[in-house]
Amino acid sequence: MKVEQGKFYFIKDEFFEFIKDKELCKNKENGNKRPCFYCFNDKKYENLIWFIPISSKLEKYEKIYNKKIERTRVVDTIAFGYVEGEKKAFLIQNMFPTTEQYIMQKYIKQNRDVIVNEKFNKEIQMKANKVLNLVEKGYNKIVFPDIISIKNQLLKNKN
Repeated sequence: MKVEQGKFYFIKDEFFEFIKDKELCKNKENGNKRPCFYCFNDKKYENLIWFIPISSKLEKYEKIYNKKIERTRVVDTIAFGYVEGEKKAFLIQNMFPTTEQYIMQKYIKQNRDVIVNEKFNKEIQMKANKVLNLVEKGYNKIVFPDIISIKNQLLKNKN
């Protein structure tokens, strides 16, 4: 499967069984394909793909976002954008890397790829890369999953 940056995908349960991080947004029960994840490529490792869960719980994440804005004036860990005409919260604070082997399938609706507009696509990738750079510099409390450990497990498993 060719994974395309800026598209949405579903992750296999196998990934969450391999990576035992309680902070990951795991798949929902009862065969529902949820959540879906927005993806972007790693700048350094060709085989790593980063995934950002999206949520329809806008009220919850707007409250969190607004509290952070009051404290820091800039929030890069949550962003809001439209998917299929509906506003969604993009939870950069819950992003994680994985590899192609753990991707179930692309999110397709009415025979076409689900996407975001180009302006938001650039914004979300800029914010996610900014957060990732901060985590790599030691500011690991700005995201919930231990993404450095996950990345290292994936890279070790690839060899």
